[in-house]
Amino acid sequence: MLQNLIRASALVLTASLSHSPTHAQSHPPLKVAFVYVTPIGEAGWTYQHNLGRLAMEKALGDQVRTTVVEGVAEGPDSERVIRDLASQGNTLIFATSFGYLEPTLRVAAEFPNVKFEHAGGYKTAPNVNTYNARYYEARYLAGLLAGKSSKTGIGGYVAGFPVPEVIQGINAFALGMRESNP
Repeated sequence: MLQNLIRASALVLTASLSHSPTHAQSHPPLKVAFVYVTPIGEAGWTYQHNLGRLAMEKALGDQVRTTVVEGVAEGPDSERVIRDLASQGNTLIFATSFGYLEPTLRVAAEFPNVKFEHAGGYKTAPNVNTYNARYYEARYLAGLLAGKSSKTGIGGYVAGFPVPEVIQGINAFALGMRESNP
């Protein structure tokens, strides 16, 4: 996920600079914002996103300037924060929580020149894309272990929402289980 974050940011930066008639001249830094559902901390989802942000800053140097807003609850507060970040001139905004999807889509409609990246989403718009990690790999391994551990050949999987990421996980788990316990 970290490498994908760096690549996506570099691509957006390159594309935005290459369309400028003054490409050979100095450019203002790309303003990139990150909305985090929890404080950064020392481990976990938000921490990993922040490592990606820091790596992007290191790789791109003064070509990018980032803003972070931590501890943003899903729902109306996230919409307000995302809208504020777009209003402040950020041209790329990472909405890093699944519950930010609908608020991101609403704000994106108001700011067509801002690019939005949403973590784990299943809807897009002309200026909204989604990104994800390869969770299915670990879920496949969990299925392998479950299949090896099962005395009856029956396994269970708890899933939250019927969205592509979750269905991917169910399928990967089932394939892993089937592989180790046909």
